[in-house]
Amino acid sequence: MSEVIKNRYEFIILFDVENGNPNGDPDAGNMPRIDVETGHGLVTDVCVKRKIRNYVELVKGDAEGYAIYVKEGAILNKQHEIAYIKNGIDINDKKALEKEYKNNKDIYRNFMCKNFYDIRAFGAVMDTGDAKCGQVRGPIQLNFAKSIDPIVQQEITITRVAITSEKDAEKKSTMGRKHIIPYALYRAEGYISAALAQKTGFDEDDLKLFWEAVINMFEHDHSAARGKMAVKKLIVFKHDSLLGNAPAYKLFDTVKVVRKCEDKPARSYEDYEVTINTDVKFEGVEVIEMA
Repeated sequence: MSEVIKNRYEFIILFDVENGNPNGDPDAGNMPRIDVETGHGLVTDVCVKRKIRNYVELVKGDAEGYAIYVKEGAILNKQHEIAYIKNGIDINDKKALEKEYKNNKDIYRNFMCKNFYDIRAFGAVMDTGDAKCGQVRGPIQLNFAKSIDPIVQQEITITRVAITSEKDAEKKSTMGRKHIIPYALYRAEGYISAALAQKTGFDEDDLKLFWEAVINMFEHDHSAARGKMAVKKLIVFKHDSLLGNAPAYKLFDTVKVVRKCEDKPARSYEDYEVTINTDVKFEGVEVIEMA
């Protein structure tokens, strides 16, 4: 294991979608999420974290210390039991579990941090079930991603020659619908607290893997529903101290993304101009363009 990180970070991710639905809203028939007041598209933080988790799981597999806590099909209470089994506690003895947790709460919390990458990174609430493992506030937090411009939601009707059931056998084809955005560029902002990393053990190797996962999070996530998606730019603000040298919002304000031509809709990343205001200097903060 490498050294726990000692620098605070903020970062901006710019990613785009072409003819796809980056994050469907189940409350709106799986239409692309949208801010109803402004028309800007939204992608939730948990959606982005899902892509990062999937990449880490793909790259690391069963490597020790890189298990994924929140994944498809996982029963979280069963994940907690791993810590007690490793410590020789009978998970069927509820009284023993309760006593053990009361006396050695930190042992089980620390085990979960050491064993699961996404707990070290994002934190978790593990006070459910009989085998409790406490709560962890992770060093990495993300805001909702928001599109630079208002999006256009399109509903595309498609035909399907295959049928679902025997009662539809007389039909030559059935109809379906896809919800897409012709094009949109999204901006997500995030934070990495070195102070909280001291508590979870998030180290330099974990950080390197996180940047790698962010840059490549859509490369192994392609599907017909999501269309063409890619991370176009990752801008990182690295502080030379544990607690940081400048407010996050001031750093974010130095990065501007504007459409080059307002007379026509954007259809590619090249239709936008990304600028970093280098005239504004923050002592002790380094700006790094990773993608």
